[in-house]
Amino acid sequence: MAGSDSLLKRPTFASSDNSLAKFVARPVLRFVDREVAGGILLLVATAIALIWVNSGWGDSYNDFWHTEIELAVGTWHLPHMSLGHFVNDALMALFFFVVGLEIKRELVTGDLSSVRAAALPAIGALGGMVVPALLYIMLNTTGEASRGWGIPMATDIAFAVGIVALLGSRVSPKIKLFLLTLAIVDDIGAIAVIAIFYSSDLSVGWLLTALIGLIAVWVLQRVRVWAIPVYAVLGLFVWYATLESGVHATIAGVALGLLTPARPLLNKRDAQQIVDALPSDANVAEVRHASFLAQESVPLTERLENMLHPFTAFMIIPVFALANAGIKLSGDTISDAAGSNITIGIILGLVIGKPVGITLFTWAATRYGFTLPEGVNWPQFIGMGLAAGIGFTVSIFVAGLAFESPGVTDLAKIGILVASLIAAVAALLLLRYGKQSDPAE
Repeated sequence: MAGSDSLLKRPTFASSDNSLAKFVARPVLRFVDREVAGGILLLVATAIALIWVNSGWGDSYNDFWHTEIELAVGTWHLPHMSLGHFVNDALMALFFFVVGLEIKRELVTGDLSSVRAAALPAIGALGGMVVPALLYIMLNTTGEASRGWGIPMATDIAFAVGIVALLGSRVSPKIKLFLLTLAIVDDIGAIAVIAIFYSSDLSVGWLLTALIGLIAVWVLQRVRVWAIPVYAVLGLFVWYATLESGVHATIAGVALGLLTPARPLLNKRDAQQIVDALPSDANVAEVRHASFLAQESVPLTERLENMLHPFTAFMIIPVFALANAGIKLSGDTISDAAGSNITIGIILGLVIGKPVGITLFTWAATRYGFTLPEGVNWPQFIGMGLAAGIGFTVSIFVAGLAFESPGVTDLAKIGILVASLIAAVAALLLLRYGKQSDPAE
């Protein structure tokens, strides 16, 4: 095993003194490790979409994303869908699978596993969903516009946490943790809204088929089948059945994420003992078996998150923004948006409703025995509420489900972009300059 030890101790390319490593590899790795990296790529993709659709090649933007694609194996084939629909229905299902993994981890081993610890962020999240929806409904009571009430309810975790991360030590870690927990509860609410209110033309047969697939996943876990390819095939089956059922296909991703085991097969101490007991002359099969057992000391949810999160954060979400953020910003469009109750309702919901709802519900809870985390004060708490008002990804996603008319959808997207920008700047200012010395009473 001495040869293996020396191999493990060799410096990687990124840690070497090579100029390419110093000026390219290490900066790239640092960029990827930053929480704000995903948000930056999302902004870049949004800017490209807006520039593309408003340039001389604007027609090619819609032509490209409306390109019809067909996936077929023998006589079986997916329903015809455009490239844009493939992004929204297939790639975003993988994003929501990762969201499901995060929720499962938090429910089993994270802050949501403790009722007491989760209660206050959950109450705040409830306020951050109810108040924005009410503000929107007050302005849009009838017609197609009334379907957009779910849009200002959403929080973009990547952007919200990225804004707070930009301020580093100026913001209490307790605020970051509270925001993350609140955003996860917010995701649960958004998923429920999508599943219940934005599904249509339900097919009971396909819905039962999807349910059978989920039951099969659960049964295989109970009999300790650990082969990931088996679950990948079943996952595709559940996704397809959900797509055909009329429930939005991304719900399949969430359901599969919630079914993923969040506790390890072995505890770390037993796994370490197995590795330590490996003889120095172990053969390949013995090393592979010990490696498998060591790997199983890490929960599957954590391993899948680590594997898929870079792919969803740095590829799927930017592609989603590129496919959905292209809005023709003509004088007429901007004028229509300025006078549209849809646009105004979304802006009011995200910029006013989110922080007011979160703060009001949390304040009410503190009157009944709950307390803010130690070192967290109300000015910075309101700043955190503003960060939660950055809807962006999920808000745009819900807008696409809520409205059928492209013109109405564009009005909603303009509201989302404007609201998210205002909320982000206001959150940065309040978190940066809000008093930090006195803990909240």
